[in-house]
Amino acid sequence: MNRIVMLKLTKKKKTNELTMEILLKRIARRNAYTIGKLYVDGKYVCDTIEDKDRNLSDSMSVSEIGKNKVKHQTAIPTGRYEVSLNVVSPKFSLKPFYYTNANKGRVPRLLNVKGFDGILIHCGTNQNSSSGCIIVGENKVVGKVINSQATFIKLYKILKEAKDKIYITIK
Repeated sequence: MNRIVMLKLTKKKKTNELTMEILLKRIARRNAYTIGKLYVDGKYVCDTIEDKDRNLSDSMSVSEIGKNKVKHQTAIPTGRYEVSLNVVSPKFSLKPFYYTNANKGRVPRLLNVKGFDGILIHCGTNQNSSSGCIIVGENKVVGKVINSQATFIKLYKILKEAKDKIYITIK
């Protein structure tokens, strides 16, 4: 008896999505703050300062994160997040030139961060500028970043070149 075997071939959808990948590598965890190095598509761009790293991970439940989080004093969980440049910050849309001129008040926002809301990448000097956000600059002073405004403008110009989606991985 001859059997006819029919194979169903499925054509995979070809994706031409060009993602931009940001890596934030936390390199110094201190009692009150966390210092990191930020890379875009494998190239070093700047240093960062965040609140204290309390060993939160995106693999934890929201309730676990909530138990370990100290409001306005905790770095966001490690993990991978999409970044949007389409959010106009009410706070930063009225601020000095480095937000209004460079990006019309748009600030990179991390999406779907468990246990956190409104996480941005923006200017500042130390962990007190953070409230969970990522502050960019040059870490040339202990516990601080300097040249934050110029660094932010540099980073924003790079991110604006993204063709499709932007993701950040925090390690």
